[in-house]
This record gives sequence, C-alpha cells and structure tokens, in this order.
Amino acid sequence: MNKTYIATMGERFFMSKIAIATDSNSGITQAQGRELGIFVMPMPFYINDELFLEDITLSQEQFYQRLEEGADVKTTQPAPGDVLELWERILKDYDELVYIPMSSGLSSSCETAVMLAQDYGGRVQVVNNQRISVTLRQSALDAQALAAAGRSAAEIKALLEQTKFDSDIYITVDTLKYLKKGGRCTPAAAAIGTVLNLKPVLRIKGEKLDSFAKARGWKAAKKTMLDTARRVMETDFAGCRGPEELHIAAAFTGTREEAQEWLEELEAAFPGYPIHMDPLSLSVACHIGPGARAVTLTKALPI
Repeated sequence: MNKTYIATMGERFFMSKIAIATDSNSGITQAQGRELGIFVMPMPFYINDELFLEDITLSQEQFYQRLEEGADVKTTQPAPGDVLELWERILKDYDELVYIPMSSGLSSSCETAVMLAQDYGGRVQVVNNQRISVTLRQSALDAQALAAAGRSAAEIKALLEQTKFDSDIYITVDTLKYLKKGGRCTPAAAAIGTVLNLKPVLRIKGEKLDSFAKARGWKAAKKTMLDTARRVMETDFAGCRGPEELHIAAAFTGTREEAQEWLEELEAAFPGYPIHMDPLSLSVACHIGPGARAVTLTKALPI
C-alpha cells in the first residue's frame, strides 16, 4: 500500500494515504468527484416505487420532470451493502477514509454509516458535521486540504465536527405545494399563502430545516435573504475578514439558467467574494420543489 515518507528531526515516519468521500447531496457529481479526487456515494430515490440513483440512473432534468408530472417521489438512504462496497473499493488503495454524509438531522444515512464504520478499526472515520448541498461540498474540500496538510483521518473528523455550526443556509421556495405535501405546511396555510403570494424563507443550521421568515412576493423574499446574510456576516461571522475567512455560495432547485440571475445578484451584493453555485441536493428538492433559491455562509476552516 502506498504511503508518503516525511523526514523530520533525522527520523522518518509514515503519513497515511487518506481518501475523502461524501454523498451526492454535496452537489458534487460523479464527473466532478473524479476531477477533484473525491469519491461520491450516489443517493437513491424511489419514483413510483422504482429505484433510481442520483447522477447515475437519474439526472436533475429527469427528476424535476417526474416531480412536475406528479410522480410519487421518495427519498431513502443508501443500502448498507452499497456503502460497504464503496468503502472496500477505496480502502484497497488508501490507508484511511474520511466519509462525510449528509446531515444526520435530515437523513438516517449518517447514523447507519457510523454503525458500519465500527468494524473498520478506525480506518473509516464518519463525519457528522450537519452539512448539506454546497456547505457539504465545502466540508469535503476542507477535508481534502487537511489530509494534504498531514492531518490524520481522526483529526479531520474532529475538526469538521467542532466547526459544524459555522455555517448557515437560507432558502426561499417558489411554491408551497411541496412543503404542504411533506407536512411542513398545512393545506389551509398553503392555500392562504398562495393567495397572498407569501414566500417562506427557510433556514438550515446544524441538523434542522426550519421556517425562518415570510415575505410578500419573490422580490421581498430575496431581499430578506440578502439582508439576513449581511446581518449574519456582521454578527455570527463578525471575526471573518474577507473571502479568505468566509465562503459565500449559492444554491438552487430547477435549472441553472433560471438561477443565473440569483448568482449575479449575490455577486453584486457581495463584491470580492468568489461565489460558487450548485443545485440543491435532490433530497432537499423533494421537499421544496423547483424554483427555490438559497444563499449559504460558511466560516473558512484554518488549514
């Protein structure tokens, strides 16, 4: 098994070869994962009781088409056998694995992975740092940088979990239909909200997806998110100075072309910040539908 030698004080010691893996809820596609050197577990979905795997047998376009058609779409966690198969394949070439699944508050897949990792004698470290979408992507990139800096898998896990609350996501949905369907909005509230053109702003921080605010119309909802992002920068992330210490990112459901205007608004609102934009995970999209927009703030992790 390949290892890297590091010389220090006249001695040599082994630095483990560490792999980083996450799931497709990070927004990292299979192709992007190969480019980045990050392994990606595809999330499974049942559509009218037929099993699909994100980015393998189910594309973003196909997903939203089926959602629009009124298909019965259900999220589920990866089968334990599929998780183990991925890990075994990775550990043939690596000494240790840092596996970062979606937030345990949004899926039981993290809890299952923690249980499975107990049989690997510490070689597999499962990180529960309560992230999703572009914030989960950032965690995978941070883990990769920490591994390159010589941190062990256990140290990477500890650092990512210590900073799990250093991130916020604010989401505005275009329709109340899917919140009603998922039980997060009563039929009566959805009906009134639709008539009044109310746009809820949701927040994901840690393990919870919660209602944060309501706005009258799309323009007001986006302003609420931008104003909130600025306030959070001045309070929760007051010590962060510029893009080197704070990541701002965008996310969306639906098509990238339709979301481009939102990216441009964020770039205008936060000049000097390179803003990465990815689709929100399909696991989240199931509950909020197409047309949603999100802004995320994540404190940079010192490497």
